[in-house]
Amino acid sequence: MIPTATILLLGSGELGREFVISAKRLGCRVIACDSYEGAPAMQFADGFEVFSMLDGDALRATIEKHRPDHIVPEVEAIRTEVLADVEAAGFHVVPSARAAQLTMNRDAIRDLAASELGLTTSTFEYAETREALHAAAARIGFPLVVKPVMSSSGKGQSTVKDAGDIDAAWDYAAAGMRGDRLRVIAEAFIDFDYEITLLTVRHKDGVTFCPPIGHRQERGDYRESWQPAAMSDAALKAAQAMATKVVDALGGHGIFGVEFFVKGDAVIFSELSPRPHDTGMVTLISQSLSEFDLHARAILGLPIPAIVVPDACASAVLLADRDAADFKITGLADALVQPDAKTSVDVRIFGKPVTRPYRRMAVTLARVAGATTDQARAAAVAAAAKLVIDYRKS
Repeated sequence: MIPTATILLLGSGELGREFVISAKRLGCRVIACDSYEGAPAMQFADGFEVFSMLDGDALRATIEKHRPDHIVPEVEAIRTEVLADVEAAGFHVVPSARAAQLTMNRDAIRDLAASELGLTTSTFEYAETREALHAAAARIGFPLVVKPVMSSSGKGQSTVKDAGDIDAAWDYAAAGMRGDRLRVIAEAFIDFDYEITLLTVRHKDGVTFCPPIGHRQERGDYRESWQPAAMSDAALKAAQAMATKVVDALGGHGIFGVEFFVKGDAVIFSELSPRPHDTGMVTLISQSLSEFDLHARAILGLPIPAIVVPDACASAVLLADRDAADFKITGLADALVQPDAKTSVDVRIFGKPVTRPYRRMAVTLARVAGATTDQARAAAVAAAAKLVIDYRKS
């Protein structure tokens, strides 16, 4: 069979794994790339390549070797100048090389949102040295949030309560950065009621939204998400208007994870990822088409239907607490027990070959008919508590 399309996936984590499954259901051939062999997406792909996405020569050679119909980044730390070059040569970068370049670093997308598009954001400054961070903090005031301009899953992010915490925040951001540019963003802490991810699909027929997703973070990283998140009509319309504005500015087709802080009816732009979002893993149980299905459809130019979430749904993650290569995830049978007739529970084990402290290893999913998202959250958290990482003794 001639494949629907050949896709080169740049980054092969758990989000890439689910995307590969969605793309292959539509007849695609997928080559998964990452810096280590056996990455989650590679386990389902048609082929794989192992190299650093920051190695421009290796990236260019891989593109030339496979000559894909679509180049799909799944991570931020990529030589985006190579993507711009190959796009100019006729390759299709998802959603576009410009989008990859602007969202690779938090400073570029923040500048686009705040300066060019006029979206409401927090007060912020950038710093490239410890001393510059001290000076920025003095101008912004406390508390403030410090994070690397490039990182994944909230790594390196911390809240600074006073000047005595700044050095530790700088060190933590430096340790959590990705790429080869040490720069942090310092932003005023926003006293928000809640935060959401608005999954926004830009496709051949326009822009379509998934119902908003609420989420809880620790250490700047997602721990739980739920859908639909309750918000006022005014706040939802404001978020949708801002999301449309920014994805149209970035261009291309695919799903975008647009994050907002919400205070009453006021909505404040936070961040954007031009790819499936980790908080969107709840869509594996909440929607008939998950965020990964929607991303694949939009990339391939296929129709995108209206998206509804009929029941309260939630996700909760399983985290590792140490470095290990010899381990097993147990408790699956207990986690999958249906607690009552209204509740459905599912599990995704990511298949990562090694553990690290705070590394996500699995996610539990819950759907509860005729219930609240609090009840769905409780079901997802209860299921996650039954999963155990059994670290074998060496």
